[in-house]
Formats: sequence, structure tokens, C-alpha cells
Amino acid sequence: MALITQILSNAAAVAKGMSVTFKEMLQPSVTEDYPDAPPVFQERYRGVHVLQRDENGLEKCVGCFLCAAACPSNCIYIEAAENTEEGRISGGERYASVYNIDYSRCIFCGYCVEACPTDAITHGHDFEIASYNTSTLVYRKEQMLTPLPADFKPLVVAEQEASHGH
Repeated sequence: MALITQILSNAAAVAKGMSVTFKEMLQPSVTEDYPDAPPVFQERYRGVHVLQRDENGLEKCVGCFLCAAACPSNCIYIEAAENTEEGRISGGERYASVYNIDYSRCIFCGYCVEACPTDAITHGHDFEIASYNTSTLVYRKEQMLTPLPADFKPLVVAEQEASHGH
């Protein structure tokens, strides 16, 4: 009697599994048209990093090294330098003169983004970085920095022009 119960129980489990399979087979398949059409990402997608600028066009990164300290794969390399009055790069006392991310080591965990106190580093939606040469996977600051708009004027220059009547 126990053997018959076990056989019926196993048959019911197989039937239940097959019903799930048949139900999925009857549903329409979802196909992405990549690379013909760009993929649609969720807002929280973690792609290649982007270094942000503030409203004055200055870099937000102040060279605090918190992102490099938070990185579990040790893929972020930073060298900081001091800002001067003649050449101001960021809003803080320091700026990152060198900012490299080695994408052959990066695991896109987002710890660097969470650790940044100035929101200087964010995840973009770029994902096509595959390469046969690992030296091309080391992204430099210039590659990750948000470009300035073509019609951009810093607020300081715009205020000076307004006060001089130009």
C-alpha cells in the first residue's frame, strides 16, 4: 500500500512539473532586438561608471579615496592633487588628478557609488566594453567624465559678464 501511494505521489509531482512546462510553452516568447534596437534598461541598471560635474562645470570628485576604499575588487586607482585659485578643477580643496577604473576587475557592485559623499561617481547605462585586450579595459578619468554642453557658461563667468554689462 505504501508503494502505491509513493508511486501516485511521484506521478502527481511529475504531472505538476509538466503542467508548468506546457503552460510556459504556450506563452509568447520575449525577444530583444539587440543589436538592431537599443536595449531598454531599468533605472537602477549598473553600467559603466560616469564621473559627474556640478552646475558650475567643475568636477564633483574631491579626491577623498572613499570609493577606492569601499571597492571589494580593488579596481579603482586615484591620485589626488590640490586645487589652486588659478586652476580650480573641483569645488573642494582637492581633486582627482588621476582616476582610473580597471573594468577587468570591476564587479559592478555599486559600493563606490554608495560610498561617494559628493555623488561624483554614478553608474551609467553603457555596457558594451568587451575587449580582447585587457589594457583597453582600464578607463581613465577623461573617458568617464561627463562632457560639458557646447553652450555651457560657468555661473562665475556669467555673473561677471552681467556685472560688467557685456
